[in-house]
Amino acid sequence: MGKHSDQNAALCPLIEPNNHDSHAVSTASFALILSTLVSVSGSYVFGTAIGYSSPSQSGIMTDLALTVAEYSVFGSILTIGAIVGAIVSGKLADYIGRRGTMGFAEIFCLLGWLLIAFSKTAWWLDLGRMLVGFGMGVISYVVPIFIAEITPKQLRGAFTTVHQLMICFGVSLTWLIGVFVNWRTLALIGAIPCLIQLVGLPFTPESPRWLAKNDQGLACEAALQRLRGQSKDISAELFEIQEYTELLKQFREPSVLDLFRRQYARSLIAGVGLMALQQFGGVNGIGFYVKSLFTLAGFSGNIGSIALAAVQIPMTALGVVLMDVSGRRPLLMISAAGTCLGCLCVALSFLFKDLQLWQSGSPMLALFGVLAFSGSFSLGMGAIPWVIMSEIFPINMKGLAGSLVTLVSWVGSWIVSYSFNFLLNWSSTGIFFIFSTVCGFTVLFVAKFVPETKGRTLEEIQAAMNPLSTKN
Repeated sequence: MGKHSDQNAALCPLIEPNNHDSHAVSTASFALILSTLVSVSGSYVFGTAIGYSSPSQSGIMTDLALTVAEYSVFGSILTIGAIVGAIVSGKLADYIGRRGTMGFAEIFCLLGWLLIAFSKTAWWLDLGRMLVGFGMGVISYVVPIFIAEITPKQLRGAFTTVHQLMICFGVSLTWLIGVFVNWRTLALIGAIPCLIQLVGLPFTPESPRWLAKNDQGLACEAALQRLRGQSKDISAELFEIQEYTELLKQFREPSVLDLFRRQYARSLIAGVGLMALQQFGGVNGIGFYVKSLFTLAGFSGNIGSIALAAVQIPMTALGVVLMDVSGRRPLLMISAAGTCLGCLCVALSFLFKDLQLWQSGSPMLALFGVLAFSGSFSLGMGAIPWVIMSEIFPINMKGLAGSLVTLVSWVGSWIVSYSFNFLLNWSSTGIFFIFSTVCGFTVLFVAKFVPETKGRTLEEIQAAMNPLSTKN
């Protein structure tokens, strides 16, 4: 794969791969760390929104006298809002910048949490949930894009993966805090990271690549110097960013149909394919209904949920450490193979239960399978598709392509989360065999279509993936 990518890169004489320092140690400046922490406050909001519905269910249904159907609307409407947010996220980030888009999204999240916290009727609750979902849809695109565009190539994978790590923190801590506080207080706590990001954004620099694309050369240089540190020589990196951006300006403003032209085929297949396989591997079906899944398998739902939360964070942290050591492709294939094994174990557990075989051990097999799936997913499949998405599309197509990829992710999430209970009732064994097959296919897909992007600048990656986009 590396040889093939180098051949593609040779088609782009204006973008020479900078391999002489690929193993150099890069240090993170204070501005880079601050900017990353501020941006992933939005990722934490993402996690709190996902984790909120489980601990708050009984309190909301009791206090507002909601039926199960009404609460199901409350839970699922988050994804509908996220789909709308995904549709507008790319163009929004292109027009008002990465920082402005994050701030815009957080205003919707903040309003949504306040509506939920002070709701008196079901429609207030649903409106608030939809506003939070809209903000989530935008955040899911712009945060990894922003981090990828501001970090040096040696740190880009690890820093971008912090997005997924903070989502895991948000989910797990919301589950934990929800045990001790009521649903209104939990909603107000969910609004705190929104305020943190809104306060912190004015102190973070804008993406230098977005500034270069919008003819703000001096601002681009100042932002890049601040992100790398005042003592760093940024001339080579600045020249590469500006040269590639100027090259892309020779082309007209792209339309949606341009995204499906031949020169973007490799990027589109890799980006859309990874997102679709990530979702149809079953992650949201398992995550949203994990307690009922454990109960159905004959294991304690509470103990299983606690064990699941305990696995997610350390495995995601391990993925952060390994991202720029092992590379994206090996970590993705190991992660997908682990999710395949996990789903296979759950399927076998349900099969043994249906056949009344090994009844004493099948619940433990289900626990092992779910934990193996969750741990493996957290290691790579949770974060790396977003990292890849943020790296492979050229700056002139990033808004359209990013919106499409994010939309595919949220539509897939809705399909799986909506249909999971029906499929589980149809055949608990069959649905997990299907998930296992999808995860197994993901290993082959990564081997065939996903490039290795470790240690390469965004311009090098995009020129290699989209060689014809740099030709007249």
